[in-house]
Amino acid sequence: MQPSDYDSPPGGGSLPTSPIAAPALRVQKSRHTLNDVPPLYQSEITLPYRRSHPSAASLYASTLSPPGSRSQSPIGRPGSRIASGSVFGAGSNNALALASGGDSPGDPLNLILRAFVPHVAVYTSEDTDILLKEKGFSRGLWELLRPFGERVQGKVIIRDSNGSSRTYEDYSIHFVQFGEGIVHPEPVIAGLRSTPASRANGVSEKSSEPGRRQGIAIPDVEAVVDRHLRYAEESFFSLPQSPTNHGLDIDVPSPYYALYLRRLLSGLPLTPHETFAHPVACVIAISSRNQSPIETLRRLYNESHTGDKRLPNWVDPEFLRYYVLVHEEERDDITRSMSLFDQMKRNLGLHCHLLRIRGTQSVATDDDSIPLPRSEWMSASEELIDIRRSDEDQEDFEDPTRYIFESDATAIRTFIREMVTQSIIPTMERHVSVWNDQVASRRRGLAGRFVGLTKKWGFGSGSRTSFSGQGSGTNYDTHGFYRHDAPEAIMRKLADYAFMLRDWKLAHSTYDLLRSDFNNDKAWKYHAAASEMAAISLLIMPQNLSAKSRAETIDTAFEAAFYSYITRCSAPYGALRCLSLGLELLRLRGGSSVDEAAKWGIRLLESKIIGPVGDALIKERLAVCYASKNGMGTQQWGGRRRKSALWSVLGAEAWLAQSKYIQAQRCLNEARKTYSELPSGNGIDKFSYASAFVLGIGNSLNQNLEADDLDDDSDSRGQSEDVDEESEALDMRGRRISTLGMPGGTGGAGLETAPLKAELDRSEEERGRQDKGEAKDDFG
Repeated sequence: MQPSDYDSPPGGGSLPTSPIAAPALRVQKSRHTLNDVPPLYQSEITLPYRRSHPSAASLYASTLSPPGSRSQSPIGRPGSRIASGSVFGAGSNNALALASGGDSPGDPLNLILRAFVPHVAVYTSEDTDILLKEKGFSRGLWELLRPFGERVQGKVIIRDSNGSSRTYEDYSIHFVQFGEGIVHPEPVIAGLRSTPASRANGVSEKSSEPGRRQGIAIPDVEAVVDRHLRYAEESFFSLPQSPTNHGLDIDVPSPYYALYLRRLLSGLPLTPHETFAHPVACVIAISSRNQSPIETLRRLYNESHTGDKRLPNWVDPEFLRYYVLVHEEERDDITRSMSLFDQMKRNLGLHCHLLRIRGTQSVATDDDSIPLPRSEWMSASEELIDIRRSDEDQEDFEDPTRYIFESDATAIRTFIREMVTQSIIPTMERHVSVWNDQVASRRRGLAGRFVGLTKKWGFGSGSRTSFSGQGSGTNYDTHGFYRHDAPEAIMRKLADYAFMLRDWKLAHSTYDLLRSDFNNDKAWKYHAAASEMAAISLLIMPQNLSAKSRAETIDTAFEAAFYSYITRCSAPYGALRCLSLGLELLRLRGGSSVDEAAKWGIRLLESKIIGPVGDALIKERLAVCYASKNGMGTQQWGGRRRKSALWSVLGAEAWLAQSKYIQAQRCLNEARKTYSELPSGNGIDKFSYASAFVLGIGNSLNQNLEADDLDDDSDSRGQSEDVDEESEALDMRGRRISTLGMPGGTGGAGLETAPLKAELDRSEEERGRQDKGEAKDDFG
């Protein structure tokens, strides 16, 4: 196969160097490389914060670490989990190996495994809340436990439905406040949305938060990521090389995209159509100050089971209760607490724990104090409140970092590990075994299939009387939910439990079985959620998939989920979550699955359900997706590097429209690098419209960066002399735009040769244009 007529001779296809870049390239040679730049938490004292208060730095810690500081071990890269195969379709059988799923915290597969985990509610007595407030935690025991649950210490052994055991070192749970985050379903019949719906759900309207009645809001996720991007633009201009001015990384996702996915999966609301956020267990805690401990524990249990605090009828109330006695080491008698703890075990069972912590508040100056990390899985609305508070009151805003005694941290880790390994996991395994034998196996048998057929065609209403009094042979209530004891609700919980226990095969088979039941009942939100998780569990499952099976299962499930979420349910969050996770899992499989991943990413862009930040991030991921497909031979046949470069350019355009110049620079650098590495230097020089389009983006970017640098220089002249000396070694703001002239923005040994090569390329291009009578142009 001969090269195209538009192919340039070797060396002629590389994009020309910006004329502004040439004199500055020599200066950067003596500067630090990216690997020499420490993260902000190591150098925040010397950085001149221009518009953000230093106390707010911890709010943006998740996106401050530069890519060069991440682990470069091949074991931690997602690309190492993709088996090699033909780029023309044979590689579509690639299966994901989950052995290294926990090595990279920002890896999309790792985020999925850490998002859909058991949720443990926390319900405490008044005296426990007072004790924790004195310790510095205004939101009680839940605020103290939440960061520790995001990584269970040690190995966790889980037994699947076949009886085989597997060990995981990256298991986690999510602590939530009991009774919060409830999103009530919409009734099937119009006009029953408000008071009747709340009564039928078995809980009053006041039990749920008004701000979270609609679940996760996409605008909140966009606002959080946008604020992180603005902080980076405002605070990192003084670094020798900005952490975001290098090209895109195929193996490690952008910290902003990882944050976008994490906030998209954080704070899952308590909804009827999926049970991931339904409490697997509830921590009922009292303190050693309580004068009537056993009576208080019984009262808390009754309130959470049948009282005013009870959950709606579509939540199974028979979840595990785990009783905790919080002992204050400095004031209370340990002998009395031990005696009370023995009494608790005799009256309430073995699911009890004595948590010994110090009652005084820890500060940074204490010898044995350690910082309590911020929760990585806080909801977008919660993080947005903290960020807005820091913006509104910059002078009086205090660093939100809390400190805890090391002895307290050790006690909490021991408590969580004991609760997970000895109570939560065995209880979930027992429920999965019982539900699978008593409910799901009957549905899979011949009699169960016959019942499904009679239900589909409207027969069998006498044997399947619904709980709402309907005679249609369905358990789907007119208020838009299945009761917790309906077979469909039990099977949905079985599938979710199997997913959280990482039994992908059982989870997929149960989800797939439920799809037909929900479709027959016209429970469209249930149907969409089951279709979504059926596809995701099948993609995570370590088995081969042919192109035919992928089209019959994965594509059909994603199409059904997306259509139901958008058209039938008006639930854009579900559609966004479905396609974004599908894009990443298909990309990890490699081969022809990469094209399928890009197809769903483009479908997501065309749906217009995401904001400008999400639009730019998805375009970045499409560029990474196409770049991850390797070609064959010296000409790299079957690769998608031109498409990758195209989406990098479109990403740069999207970031430039939002005044995110550092992100635009990264995308443009990646496009230049990709075009320069094409075989025979096949760039876009011969395509006048495309070349002019890229030229316009580069010129606009340079102009905006120059204007911003001039503003920074004028601001820096007003600073004191000691601050100028402190930031002088890092002052590269006037030369930062020079990386636009280099492919990928890299520095090092190639800096001296880049201007010479650019001049030769430019001179050859100008001679060719003079021969053809074309107008001259340049790239800025």
